[in-house]
Amino acid sequence: MSSDLSDAERARLAPYVTDVDGPVFALTNLPETVKGALFARYSRSPKSLRRLLLDEFMPDAHRAAAAGTGAERADALFDRVLAQYGDDSVAQLGAAHVAVEGASNILTKVLQWGRIASYLEQSTRYIAYTDRPDGRWRYHTPSAVAAHPDLATEYRDTLDRAFERYRDLVPVLTQYWDTRVPMDDTPAQARTRAIHARALDSLRGMLPAATTSNMGIFASGQAYEALLTRLMRHPLSEARECGERMLVQLRQVIPAFLTRVDRPDRGVRHAEYLAETAAATRDVATRGRAAGTAAAEEARVTLLDFDPDGEERVLTHALWPDSMQPLADVRDRVRTMSAGERRAVLTAYTGNRADRRHRPGRALEATTYTFEIVCDYGAYRDLQRHRILSLQAQALTPYLGWALPQEVEDAGVAEPYRAVMAESAGLYAALLEATPAEAPYAVSLAHRMRFTLILNAREAMHLIELRSQPQGHASYRRVAQLMHDAIRDVAGHHDIADMMSFVDHSDSDVGRLAAERRSQERAEARSS
Repeated sequence: MSSDLSDAERARLAPYVTDVDGPVFALTNLPETVKGALFARYSRSPKSLRRLLLDEFMPDAHRAAAAGTGAERADALFDRVLAQYGDDSVAQLGAAHVAVEGASNILTKVLQWGRIASYLEQSTRYIAYTDRPDGRWRYHTPSAVAAHPDLATEYRDTLDRAFERYRDLVPVLTQYWDTRVPMDDTPAQARTRAIHARALDSLRGMLPAATTSNMGIFASGQAYEALLTRLMRHPLSEARECGERMLVQLRQVIPAFLTRVDRPDRGVRHAEYLAETAAATRDVATRGRAAGTAAAEEARVTLLDFDPDGEERVLTHALWPDSMQPLADVRDRVRTMSAGERRAVLTAYTGNRADRRHRPGRALEATTYTFEIVCDYGAYRDLQRHRILSLQAQALTPYLGWALPQEVEDAGVAEPYRAVMAESAGLYAALLEATPAEAPYAVSLAHRMRFTLILNAREAMHLIELRSQPQGHASYRRVAQLMHDAIRDVAGHHDIADMMSFVDHSDSDVGRLAAERRSQERAEARSS
């Protein structure tokens, strides 16, 4: 592929490609705009990528500095292809890393709503919110709340007390779990970390949704454009302000990918459309409904919709690629199979799974399940991260109630926990009067919310096996276990449920002990 390159050209290319000769290589030391423009041009040129870089993006030696290689031409190409002609695929060819710090647990869910991006978020499970950076507890006060002085005072006083009670109970629950986690051959450091995580698990429900977190995002220009468009007219002041800051920073690294975001005829008009349709739908949905009429519910998982012939569909799609027959003929063949023959096909298709990351192929995508779930907001935060499936959620309120962890009761500290829940609900009611969009900031992570998941069997396998592991939080572990039960017992898909062989139905108080033990063993092996 590089036989037409001279030695001098190879030398010029060397800083910008990982291999100047082979058919597979990566681009290095180039601005995102240049990389995106190169690939855009690549799709419509007979030239190799290296030749394109030399001929059209580095026309002379003076343009060979990494910071400016072909940047002017790349910007011009993006202006023509992306901004004028709207070729959205071009916007997938450049990406950027962005850090968002001090974001509330409300904002993190808004930022993570997009499907096509990578997110990494600070965890309330492993970080104790017992410190006060700059003399303030780690929670966000929305500007819309700060605009009401009396309400802002009530907001801060209520959240301050929640954090103070949380801080006071951390050593109590740490001591509680210290007496229950077994003293075995687990290294002391691993055992200490497991106890710490379990204590924070027990108490994270006391934290308000306003609790702040740090988050990293890696996304394409197209994904950022969609995110910024959503933030532009979002009802939350924190979301709008974050979007404005993000656009300023992204324009310093991938400016050509974001030319349409704040154009009145493109991004602005799109943002207004999203806001208008959301408001109109909300008006229809809430018409005639009295505020605060939702009744408390127990945590539950309900399988509402499924395909009665779901296993037949999966079997058909497992056999079809190699059958060389029409899909309808393969389905007819499956219908004549005995239960044993069907199980044998799925056994072959599943194979010998060495761990939960070994998942069968896309035949499992041929059947879907619709779940309605009621669980605490802390668990929802973790389940919402599975972005490939279809998720919708109702607003976070205190109306559906909350659950007191048994260990908090057993440790004799239920009263301060209950006090936080009561004050959380009271602050929510006060915010609802003045700044309704910001009212959820007051709601504690222990309060329940209602949401739906629509996912195929392959997605279900991933989510249920991952979230049922013993090191997971008890509340979302229970959701995953109940989802598995429903697929087997409600849908009657026993063979599909059996394929999910890494679902853990144990009821373990040890929590992360085994995971921390393995982590310690790996660390010691690396250092030896």
